Amino acid sequence: MQRTSSRVGAALVTALLMLTAHVLVAVDRASAADPFTGYLMAHFTGEHANGEQIYFTHSKDGLHWTELNNGAPVLLSTVGDRGVRDPAIVRSSAGDRYWIIATDLRMSGSGRSWSDASNNGSTSLVVWESTDLVNWSAPRLLDVAGGIPTAGDAWAPEAIHDPVSGDYVLYWATNATIDGVRKHRIHYVRTRDFRTITAPQVYIERSGTQHIIDTQIVESSRDVSGFRYYRASKDSQITIEGSNSILGSWTTVGNLSHLGLTAGQVEGPMWMRFNNRDEWALWLDNAGGDGYLPIASTDLSSTQNFRRLSDYSLGTARKRHGSVLNLTAAEESRVLAKWGTTTPANRLQSFNFPDRYVRHANFDVRIDANVSRIEDSQFRIMPGLADSSAVSFQSLNYPGYYLRHQNYDFVLAPYDGTARFQADATFRQVPGLASSSWSSFQSYNYPDRYIRHYAYQLRLDPITTATGRGDATFRVTG
Repeated sequence: MQRTSSRVGAALVTALLMLTAHVLVAVDRASAADPFTGYLMAHFTGEHANGEQIYFTHSKDGLHWTELNNGAPVLLSTVGDRGVRDPAIVRSSAGDRYWIIATDLRMSGSGRSWSDASNNGSTSLVVWESTDLVNWSAPRLLDVAGGIPTAGDAWAPEAIHDPVSGDYVLYWATNATIDGVRKHRIHYVRTRDFRTITAPQVYIERSGTQHIIDTQIVESSRDVSGFRYYRASKDSQITIEGSNSILGSWTTVGNLSHLGLTAGQVEGPMWMRFNNRDEWALWLDNAGGDGYLPIASTDLSSTQNFRRLSDYSLGTARKRHGSVLNLTAAEESRVLAKWGTTTPANRLQSFNFPDRYVRHANFDVRIDANVSRIEDSQFRIMPGLADSSAVSFQSLNYPGYYLRHQNYDFVLAPYDGTARFQADATFRQVPGLASSSWSSFQSYNYPDRYIRHYAYQLRLDPITTATGRGDATFRVTG
């Protein structure tokens, strides 16, 4: 009897678990099927100090974009090459998880050539994971190309869910020697979690010595465009192909040379489907110019249907090779709540030299009068990088750069994500040492020292005299 009761109880528990799982799946699928209301672009900005990191930009209409997080990076790579390029943002098929995958590569300040980067670079990708688009895991490395003999790199990753197998096809470009020919080919693996992968296989190869590097796939509607999937690739042109299966045979649709857009001019093709209508934009990265430009079509089955768009704006910063995620209202609300508020810019006025303000010049920091580029003396007072109850000073015209002390001197430096930087760039705002109606700024990691000017240069010093108290007192002005 006891064993029978146990079996009945177990059956009930199993039934309840199955019901719970069914409800959870239903909720996930419903959330993934919610109508889209906005767009999120993940991208990098170029070969400068913190340009090779993850940036987010938002749009309501898919054409006019605004930088998030005050134009600063939202994620920093602290693994591998400590820089990332070509990010792709992926929503899980259930709508309950997101991944960002990116090239593990930093060119800025590395001193390396592109030849060295492609022949002796990282064979890993950098991966972040989130359940809500705003709280992201620490970055991790995923070695996708290490199993390819003679592999020199792993560039421009993308991923798409395969409804046939239920997993994801993760694909990227690797420079390797196969059958005596060294060139970039697109390889792929399968994965369910972006942690465990199958052995890499060649996915796309062009004839002869022709490289292929940037490829991105978009799902279409066959009743509108003929094929279920389309991919745009950078080879000798920007080539468009169509297929009804991700890993099946692909048919060449054409290229964009008739629009004056060739692989010598543009790269990094980035698909985006407009919300609420059967129209697609293909953004192309004008790497030697101003960044992305869009073309659009309501029928992808012929490249002659594409038209160039002129009514668009990409915001202030240059946008480089990335991807676009269509956002539901709930996703959009979370993203904007986290990064959409613009922090106002302020100036720090000297107490004992009131005509002078803290400013940066060639990344050194001092107090000056008559600052000719006022943006050099404007900072966003942010929650402290090491302690949110304290403050950090982010440059207005160099987003992602902060005032920090080094050997008790001050510089304007790009945030590198390290604990040392966080501590060096964090200060406690206290009543002014010379006037309590003003402010002084106490070092977070050297609490016996304060920001002060000496011979007009900004320093971090102990304060023991009346002159020092005046030097260490500032007014925060609009």
